[in-house]
Parts: sequence; C-alpha cells; structure tokens
Amino acid sequence: MPTGVLLTMTVESTRATAPVRIAEDDHWWFHTRTQALFRVLDPIARPDGLVLDVGSGAGNMAHHLARYGQVVGVDNALEPLSVAWQRGYRSLPGDADELPFAANTFDLVALLDIIEHAENDAGILAEAHRVCRPGGLVTITTPAFGWLFSHNDVVNHHLRRYTAPHLRRLLEQSGFRVRFLSYTYFLVFPAAAGLIMVRRVMGTEKELASPDDGAYQVEMEPTPEPLNSILAKLGDWEASLLGRTSLPWGTALLAVGERPPENGTR
Repeated sequence: MPTGVLLTMTVESTRATAPVRIAEDDHWWFHTRTQALFRVLDPIARPDGLVLDVGSGAGNMAHHLARYGQVVGVDNALEPLSVAWQRGYRSLPGDADELPFAANTFDLVALLDIIEHAENDAGILAEAHRVCRPGGLVTITTPAFGWLFSHNDVVNHHLRRYTAPHLRRLLEQSGFRVRFLSYTYFLVFPAAAGLIMVRRVMGTEKELASPDDGAYQVEMEPTPEPLNSILAKLGDWEASLLGRTSLPWGTALLAVGERPPENGTR
C-alpha cells in the first residue's frame, strides 16, 4: 500500500476491531514500561499527533500509543504484521534503518526495545530523525548496562545493552535534543541484578527456549500472584518518581529526544 494512502486512512475505520487491552498489559514488566512512558510523555507529547511505532510487530503497543494520536506501525516480520492487520492496525512492512515514509512526517517516533537488536543502531536513530517533524519527539526504551548481559539477552537476540551516556551520545549525534533520560526498573534493580550475578557465578542461568523469529511477540516469563501485582505496584511508584526526576540506575533506559524546531525554539 502506498505510504500516502496509508496515512490518509481514517483512524475510526480501524479502532472498531483493535483491542483496548491485551494479555501482556497485566504482566508487571510491560505495565512498568507503559506507566513510565505515560508519565514522561504526557506532559510533552501532542495528544493529537501522528505516531510511528517502529518494530510494531502485532501492534501490542498501539492501543497505548494511541494516547498521542493516530498510530502507524512498521515491522520487518510478516507474521506479526498479519496479526496487526487482523486486529485492525495500520502497519507497513519495512526496516527500521530504511523507513518507508517521507521526511518530516511524524510527531512522535517510538523505538521501544528496538535498537539493542540492530547492528546499525545509529542508522535507526538517523532514520527516526529524518521522519520526525521539527519539534517532534522520539522515545526509546532499551536494556541497560553491558555487565548485565545474560542468557536472556542472547535468546532475545540482543546485541548490546546501553548506559545513559552512550544513549545520550547516540541521540545527540543523530540531531536530537535530549528532553528526558533515565534508568528504569530502578526499584527492582537490586534483586534483578543480584539474580543475574548469582546465576552467572553458579553457572545456573535458566535455559530459555529461543523465541520463534516469526512469532508475533516474545513471551515474557510468567510471574505468579501475588508477586506480579506487587511488582506492578512498584512500577506505579517508579512512574511517580519519573514524573519528578531521573533515576540513577536500573535494568533499562527510557529516553525522549526532540528534533529541534527549524527556528531553534520550542
């Protein structure tokens, strides 16, 4: 479908079949990421813009990103895209470092746990800058700290983990002005990092099955109740902290960059 046709489709034509909640929303890890995104983006993102979800898969984040306007997805895997189309989402096949969209198109570009999979992470940021409108935003989530790299990263095809200075440098070299940058999963960091270290020392890292590259999502290891609810509540508390400050450590990072307006002012 030509890009111009896709972008002129009415959002109402797709929302009737698109879900408003999916199973992963109840998992504490996804809940924590979503609440952090809301807390950081709500004060600065347009509520009625055009949003690009890069690496959108089956559209698992589309119902959340719709908070900021009409959502268009792009992904290079056809099987999850077919699920997105069945759900009524607007998505195109394409690569993150060669997006099938015109320059200066989107008000918000979402790169949610994408850049750690790519050899050319700088190229992805450059493409995000190209398709982002002046004054528009890019938001990134990605795993943090190379020393936490574990078997879980391997089976999920992660090539690297990032530090805050590294991610800041990537954003700035791509032409974005950093509006927000913080570690996330701050409150669970001691337990998560400790568990990785213990498994590494003991040689008992759990052997996880490699994800199906054609699957519509990588399944997150289930967390039993009441632990899942407790961790989700910690995610809510963390989101409230992110509304006031950046956090000094965590197992992941959340960043928001702005493409400076052409006149140099907001």
